[in-house]
Amino acid sequence: MSDVEEEARESRARQAADPDPEVGGIAADRLRSIIERIERLEEERKALASDIKDIFAEAKSAGFDVKVVRQLISIRRKEPAEVEEQETLLDLYRRALGM
Repeated sequence: MSDVEEEARESRARQAADPDPEVGGIAADRLRSIIERIERLEEERKALASDIKDIFAEAKSAGFDVKVVRQLISIRRKEPAEVEEQETLLDLYRRALGM
């Protein structure tokens, strides 16, 4: 049975067990559905974080500096103009410090 089918079956079972799906003006089934979806996504996020951690470990074992790899990822997320501005300021500050 697929996860979707299992969820639908569980939802129907909850509805049968709860004759009044609104409690205090709150649609209980809708609330439960939202919470369950968030919980499922949180689990997926944990799995993805674990996968990313494994890839960083792979990079380290291949001889790459993980700190630099993280910096490169950060730079790639930014707009080229923003990167250029930061590099210009960094160069200016280095020269001001005699570096």
